[in-house]
Amino acid sequence: MGLLFDECADRGVPTVVHLDRPFDIAPDAGTTHDLPALAQLVRTAAGWLTAAGAQRGDRVAIVKDNHWDYDLLACAAVRIGAVPAKLSGHLAPESLAVLLGRLSPAVLVTTAEVLATADSAGADLTNACRMTVTVDRAHPRAAHVGEFCHAVPPRPVRPRADEPLVIMHTSGTTGLPKLVVHSTRTIIGALARVEATRLPVAGVRRGDTVTNASSYAHGRTFCWTASVLCLAPKKIVVLTDTHPDRADPVLRAHRPTVIEALPAAYVRLRPLTTRLDNAFRDVRLFASTYDAVHPPTVRSYLAASARRRPLWMQGWGQSETGPITFRFLGRKSAAWRNAGRAVPGRTRLRVVDPATLDPVPRGRPGVVQVRTPARCLGYVGEADRFAGKCADGWWNTGDVGALTRTGAVRLLDREVDTVPGMSCLAVEDVVEDRLGVVAECVVLGRAGAPPLPVVVTADGTLDHAAWSAAVADLPRLAAPVVLTRDDVPRTGTGKVRRTALLAALTGNAATAGSGRWT
Repeated sequence: MGLLFDECADRGVPTVVHLDRPFDIAPDAGTTHDLPALAQLVRTAAGWLTAAGAQRGDRVAIVKDNHWDYDLLACAAVRIGAVPAKLSGHLAPESLAVLLGRLSPAVLVTTAEVLATADSAGADLTNACRMTVTVDRAHPRAAHVGEFCHAVPPRPVRPRADEPLVIMHTSGTTGLPKLVVHSTRTIIGALARVEATRLPVAGVRRGDTVTNASSYAHGRTFCWTASVLCLAPKKIVVLTDTHPDRADPVLRAHRPTVIEALPAAYVRLRPLTTRLDNAFRDVRLFASTYDAVHPPTVRSYLAASARRRPLWMQGWGQSETGPITFRFLGRKSAAWRNAGRAVPGRTRLRVVDPATLDPVPRGRPGVVQVRTPARCLGYVGEADRFAGKCADGWWNTGDVGALTRTGAVRLLDREVDTVPGMSCLAVEDVVEDRLGVVAECVVLGRAGAPPLPVVVTADGTLDHAAWSAAVADLPRLAAPVVLTRDDVPRTGTGKVRRTALLAALTGNAATAGSGRWT
């Protein structure tokens, strides 16, 4: 990864990258870059990190605003033999302080804005770091990157296949995120190399315009960066802002043919699908990961495409494992809650009883376990927690589901959120399908009380007669709480922080599940 951009530039890969705003680490370089320019930026950043004191084997933490330069900085750290740790600037200062304490990085690359926000919350993010470098402006406890502008990058270092390569964190929907360690063998050899294959349906073609709207602090984009550059599309378009009115001009200027986005980004951009000559007319493949996408959203995008048979590819996986299953949906697809089948030749699945951990027959719900060569090396500072999720080579996902007769996985809920006798995810699907005014539905399982439905609408109001009619045949639910999008606590990937939301609404964070495998 440290030489990825150099090698692509040397091969003459003609891909041009278009950004919706300049990189935070190169604010004066504009929004259009070819691969030689990006390779030079990675080399320059490697010089910064070396001048700041990072050496082979050290950890380099990155905390900043959301942008693809997270991955350029990560590649720069790998180039000098250091291990990058990407931490979302969306995390609460208290959480960042704990994670940085576990990492003890040689260098923290951040912004004065992040440090100031943490200071106002009483958290000093520089305490656990030997050196802190800001990329936006000066800060009393940090060196500004401008001090290293003339630094010369050292000779590149190639990490060994099973050494730590990169550290990323889980989404943190149920509490403090875990710090996940991957090696070259797990995240590049077992994941990116597979994605870099030119598959007949899901593969990227040389004439494609590939758009990504993601959380670039997470591990998914590190893997995506490796695979998409090797596939050499005509254009790559990077979205950091998914407000419909600001994203629309970028999408129209560079109409995507392949788009990958966070589920929350798809929800946010959905109003664009109904605009005249919408920006998604040329898309042949929509891809999503991280979280469930409910049927109305999928149908809106597939209907917006003018292609004869556009496809939606849904991946289910975790930071610790990468993709576990995938499925394709078309305009006439059914079985929405079916998460698809295990990746052929790479992953194996089984469902076990949550009490005994013994395998259960197909069709019976239980906790889903996976065996994959892409499983991470461990958690930083939480070895016992990691060991508690491993058993004889099987990884406990903490998700409840069932294997169908055909071998597909039908997902029900996270174990921590599970409610006996129902699937919260299935109820969310039905509510969003029946009530068009509901942009998002979140059903919160709780101990000793009926599940609490939270519905997000544009103006925070809901017709309660329509609600009663829509849920009349569903399992018993509490009265709905109606919120706007900004009222809902979210992770950096846009996932709802269910435990935090439950605590905020009820004063009690006790869920219906055990939370044993969170």
